[in-house]
Amino acid sequence: MTQIKSQLTLQEFFALPEGDITYELVNGEAKPKLVPKRFHSRLTSALIQLLTPWAKNHGEVGIEWAVTLKRKGRDWVPVPDLLYVSYSRLDTDFVEDEPCPIPPDLAIEIISPDQTFGEMSAKATDYLEAGVLRVWVVDAKAKTITVFYPDAHPQTKTGEDSIEDSLLEGLQITPAQIFHQAGIP
Repeated sequence: MTQIKSQLTLQEFFALPEGDITYELVNGEAKPKLVPKRFHSRLTSALIQLLTPWAKNHGEVGIEWAVTLKRKGRDWVPVPDLLYVSYSRLDTDFVEDEPCPIPPDLAIEIISPDQTFGEMSAKATDYLEAGVLRVWVVDAKAKTITVFYPDAHPQTKTGEDSIEDSLLEGLQITPAQIFHQAGIP
């Protein structure tokens, strides 16, 4: 296993060799992301299938697309499970194979079995403070999606509750649709 020094600069982080492990840059350290399990994988697939047709005319949806942000004044490179960035924020002619250079409109994090809602809630707050406009935290066990806003309290959606948002114009989706699409009982 490669030894990774702590207190990496952004340039050093991006120069790390690629491998089988996905890392996030947090407080100057390369932190490995948890390995997704079955429900996590199914939810990622369901979300990409449901969001991509809608996003076609609005922006781009990415799976595990790193994004370069600031967290508490330091470089931060999270890798959301999915993200959506509108064409109004990222030009349609952006063709670089690099992390998303701007805060996305939406970051989606799916809670893994080894994570807690509290941890994901704290990460959602960090995303919002870094300029992300919305964060969805998806909980496979509770079958909920909690939507975090920069200027309002989070809202937890269940079942047929619609996740409609003026930021995501024209998108009409419910937790029931997502969990049904993922085949999660």
